[in-house]
Amino acid sequence: MVEWFKALVLKTSEVQASVGSNPTLSATILPRLLRRVFYYGSAMLYFEYGEKELNYLKKKDKRLAAVIEKAGVIQRELYPDIFVSLVNSIAGQQISRHAKASVWRRFTELLGGVVTPQAIDAVTEEQLRSCGLSGRKAVYIKQLAQKVLNGEIDFGAFAAMADEEVIAELVKLDGIGKWTAEMQLIFSLGRKNILSFGDAAIQNGLKRLYGHKKITPALAEKYHKRYSPYASVASFYLWALSNGDVEYERPCRNAEKI
Repeated sequence: MVEWFKALVLKTSEVQASVGSNPTLSATILPRLLRRVFYYGSAMLYFEYGEKELNYLKKKDKRLAAVIEKAGVIQRELYPDIFVSLVNSIAGQQISRHAKASVWRRFTELLGGVVTPQAIDAVTEEQLRSCGLSGRKAVYIKQLAQKVLNGEIDFGAFAAMADEEVIAELVKLDGIGKWTAEMQLIFSLGRKNILSFGDAAIQNGLKRLYGHKKITPALAEKYHKRYSPYASVASFYLWALSNGDVEYERPCRNAEKI
């Protein structure tokens, strides 16, 4: 019993570190993570969906249904600390995955392993650049940390806001565009109805699934309406299709008329 309790204490510390320093975020996410620790021994969170969402999508779209049947349930990890997720996104812009991993490793080492607004505020832009960040990225990350510390942005309030309201708040931040904001909605907030037109892989998945040569904003919106209210779940399968993770042959060569 003593050893089990020690393990739980260690896991609780892991959970608190993964949530970060935002008190509102801790109040909403921490209980869910602790339940996972108790039952499964892990603090990892995944995007929540199941038969309800999949059955809905399969009834709405026969072609997507075929992909879902072949791929099965696709697990996607959540990153509930929006601040850390945004900093990671800024750090990784316009560089390869390998380069991003190297920069992020040096960046987290500089901060002592914990990415918080306070830790970033305590270092200089020059120190951030020494990790491999460009001058502009260093400025953006410092500005983001300062806005959180000054109370100019409250990530904890996002839980009660509509998708478009969250996007509108995030794109006000330097270095954050609509695509990045949409990814925060899916992978930090777990929102279920996001189909990102600005995502090249989503467009490629739509082309492969339906045979279109080009995906226009109007066409993407029609598919968004078809998938609604579970467009994020549909996105997982479009990404898998685009990445070649699931085999699919269209029933006919002609593009779907919609």
